[in-house]
Parts: sequence; structure tokens; C-alpha cells
Amino acid sequence: MTTHASSSFPPLALLLASIVILLAAALHDIATRTVPNGMAGLLALLGVASQLLHFPQYSGFLASLIVFLATAICWRRGWMGGGDVKLLAAASLVLPPGNVVMFVAAVALSGAVLAVIYLGARRVIAAPSSRRPQHLIARALRAEQWRIRRAGPLPYALAIAVGFLFIAL
Repeated sequence: MTTHASSSFPPLALLLASIVILLAAALHDIATRTVPNGMAGLLALLGVASQLLHFPQYSGFLASLIVFLATAICWRRGWMGGGDVKLLAAASLVLPPGNVVMFVAAVALSGAVLAVIYLGARRVIAAPSSRRPQHLIARALRAEQWRIRRAGPLPYALAIAVGFLFIAL
């Protein structure tokens, strides 16, 4: 059985490398509320390789550009972080062009679920103690408690990673 190039996914190694980068970006975003440019850049390189090798019609580049421009407007309005914009556009490059709209929808749905979780958590999570924990994980959890209680920004790279996993797997 043959499949059309735009509906087939890139090789497993490329998908796994992309997933690892996205999960690392999500963890970094949870811890610091930033996404390093290097992670988005590396993911973009994998995406360019994916497009050039597997989707020669170049519509994937156009789809990713549209994602970038639309999310750049969101960044300009203060609705998204710049790292999230770059990560989302880079992740869209890895996927087949025909899956980009569904990917963006999956990210939006994941982001909505994340927002509901954070809103609900704000009501049940106690204020962090004034004592600073020694261990890194305990410190990260304390910082997250603080962010949730003060309605801080969401770690949207987590929603991007979940949306990607939903589409890729």
C-alpha cells in the first residue's frame, strides 16, 4: 500500500529526537518559564531536514510560516511567549504539512486543559512555605506553587509537547 508523501510521517528517529527536544523544552519551561533558543533552533533544523527529505512540495515551509506569523501576533499582544512561538513553528516543520492544522488544534486543546488545571489548582494549593528547600526538585515545586497562587504564566511548551505527542503518536 502506498501513501501520499504529505500524509506519511518522518522516520521514527527524527520523531523521537523531536519528542526528546520538546519534552526537554517543556521541562525547562516548567522550571524557568523560558524556552531556550537552542532547543527551538535544533527542532527547526530537524524540521527543515524532514521537509527537504520527506515532503518535497515545500508546503510544510508555508504552513510553518503561517503558524509562526499567527503566533507572532499572539506574542505581540502578550498572549504567548516568544520561545513558545518559535517552538510551535519549529515543531510544525517536523510534521507532514497536512497535519499542521490538527497539530495547532491539539496544542490549543492541551493549552486549554493546562489552563483549567492551573485555575483549579489555584483554589487548592496552599501558599508555599517561607523555608527554602535544599533539593532542586523541591525548590522547583515550591516555585510552581508560588506561580500558581499568583496566577503566573502557563508553561505553554508543555501544551506544545502534548499536542505534538497527540499528533505524532
